[in-house]
Amino acid sequence: MTTLFDPVTCGALSLNNRVVMAPLTRNRAPNAIPTPLMATYYAQRATAGLIISEATAITQQGQGYADVPGLYGTEQLDGWKKVTQAVHQAGGKIVVQLWHVGRVSHTSLQANFEAPVAPSAVRANTKTVLIKDGAAGFVETSTPRALTLEEIPGIVRDYAHAARNAIDAGFDGVEIHAANGYLIDQFLKTGSNQRTDDYGGSITNRARFLLEVTRAVVDAIGADRTGIRLSPVTPANDVHDDHPQALFEHVVSHLGPMNLAYIHVIEGSTGGERVLADRPFDYTALKAAYQQAGGHGAWMVNNGYTLELAQQALAESADLVAFGRPFIANPDLVDRLRVGGPFNTVERATLYGGGEHGYTDYPTL
Repeated sequence: MTTLFDPVTCGALSLNNRVVMAPLTRNRAPNAIPTPLMATYYAQRATAGLIISEATAITQQGQGYADVPGLYGTEQLDGWKKVTQAVHQAGGKIVVQLWHVGRVSHTSLQANFEAPVAPSAVRANTKTVLIKDGAAGFVETSTPRALTLEEIPGIVRDYAHAARNAIDAGFDGVEIHAANGYLIDQFLKTGSNQRTDDYGGSITNRARFLLEVTRAVVDAIGADRTGIRLSPVTPANDVHDDHPQALFEHVVSHLGPMNLAYIHVIEGSTGGERVLADRPFDYTALKAAYQQAGGHGAWMVNNGYTLELAQQALAESADLVAFGRPFIANPDLVDRLRVGGPFNTVERATLYGGGEHGYTDYPTL
């Protein structure tokens, strides 16, 4: 029977095991530049079969939180090169998560204090992180402006450019962040997309932006180095859709023929309940729709997985299992899973911003 510790190939990625470090925002990149401390942090966790980096802004416009990294400036790329080199020297594989936050931002993070952009001018009832005097704090997001039809192709090109930058910086591939209420997810879902043009209304129109971005990234770096993250029913960042099953089966049926390296699915509420009574969803049917469309990429599952749940998922349908917060407190999580623990506890006060404490100083076995 397949175990978490068996090797697997995902497109161009040959992985030592099926344990994936999920993307985790830690707000430790001042001026959006990755630091040597970040290189230490990721190298400590390189025994994961695959590391997915923290979400990384494709442009300044895509930035939504203080001190998160970018992938659009020379200093940023130089910083990331040190990270990828450290991970590779430790025997690991790492992809970067390409991020445009859309409306989940604040005017103070945008050029010239402009409004964030979104499919529609609907403010997200959520908060973002700003850092003042060295301390992280949560503030309400700013009201966005709706993107014009003429602006959208430029953002698609930004994703492709960031993907090329990622490969130049030494990443093994990229993951398109199409989940958790950020820009691509905002286009997908009825609660945030009120457009009446070719990018709004029908499922086909609302999925158009996601598919255009994915095709552009695939054309830039190859399908075998491209993954995508989806979250069909999470309420994260104030998103919802009236008919998520039909929407996401449509999405994966069009992703299938692209032969991506993997599909990364968040089950339930991100970081919360795996099953939502008010938002039922059939993940088995979702994968079936993907496979029926010719999809052969690895199927990655995520959200609240324990060792037992992970083994069950691998036995039933999954190829990879992503673990988020357990990797924060357990840099040697693969070894701890292998022997059944014990597991360190996350220090919540140091999740966002700061230095080594609660970041690179968690003990190993």
